[in-house]
Amino acid sequence: MKAVRFHEYGGPDVLRYEDVEQPVPGAGQVRVRVAATSFNGVDANIRAGNMRGPIPVELPHTPGFDLAGTVDALGEGVTAVAVGDRVVGFLPMTGVGASAEYVIASADILAAAPTSVPLADAAALPVVGLTAWQALFEHAELTAGQRVLVNGAGGAVGGYAVQLAKDVGAYVIATASPRSADAVKAAGADEVLDHTTTDVVAAVTEPVDVVLNLAPVDPAVLNQLAGLIRPGGVLVNTTVWMPAPSDAERGVRGIDLFVRSDAGQLGRLVELVDRGELRIDVGQRVPLAELATVHARIGAGETLGKVVVVAPAA
Repeated sequence: MKAVRFHEYGGPDVLRYEDVEQPVPGAGQVRVRVAATSFNGVDANIRAGNMRGPIPVELPHTPGFDLAGTVDALGEGVTAVAVGDRVVGFLPMTGVGASAEYVIASADILAAAPTSVPLADAAALPVVGLTAWQALFEHAELTAGQRVLVNGAGGAVGGYAVQLAKDVGAYVIATASPRSADAVKAAGADEVLDHTTTDVVAAVTEPVDVVLNLAPVDPAVLNQLAGLIRPGGVLVNTTVWMPAPSDAERGVRGIDLFVRSDAGQLGRLVELVDRGELRIDVGQRVPLAELATVHARIGAGETLGKVVVVAPAA
């Protein structure tokens, strides 16, 4: 089968599109015929060798945490899924990824794929969707009527966060550049602040219950954003190299989020997609053989939106 792997750390040129042995599922595992995976920013950092501490991988390594595909073979003891099932999943970050024609996955990380979108497009959901879900509901415990500031709403996680927050009845203030402002507004934001021209801290005139920070801002700015939170509120930060500030005196909690796989939560996201309450946005669809080009273009500063990496047709 074909797969993209890197045998050493380095730039995009270390990614090779090559023949590898087709994997065989073990106990509790399934083999999935990959429809698509997606590009996530952390993929480039792993490839470059910048994440060897928190995300150690074995070389040669196949990237791609997001998985959408069809179950092709079952390992011993698997009863929750069947051959032919269309599934999505968030693969372990330290394991073999889905940038291949086939991949092995533990059956317990998989959820049924949405039926309302093409299977390949569903690969844009797991990692970023779960990041938004866990930030808003698991950590911030966001509820109807609360006010949330999504800082950096123009990216893939931000798009899901705005939609999910609006779906539960929250009031959403979002920061975005002019390039992504229309998309953020379309996702349901009540207010969109242009962070390139606006002093966001000064523009938010009423306290918020939750700040979700998705942007690599200066630590001083993050502290200022924490000052916008009402007593007892929460700041959830996804840029984990920059610790989330807390304010014990006011009871404001700072939480650093490192997303994890959760099939139950992913299944709930799929339900929202199929009910038309959550939209999957795909910026570009790129053949697996061109994954190195995606890394190079994004590394050069191009904005491609959420990139779905499509495996060769069976």
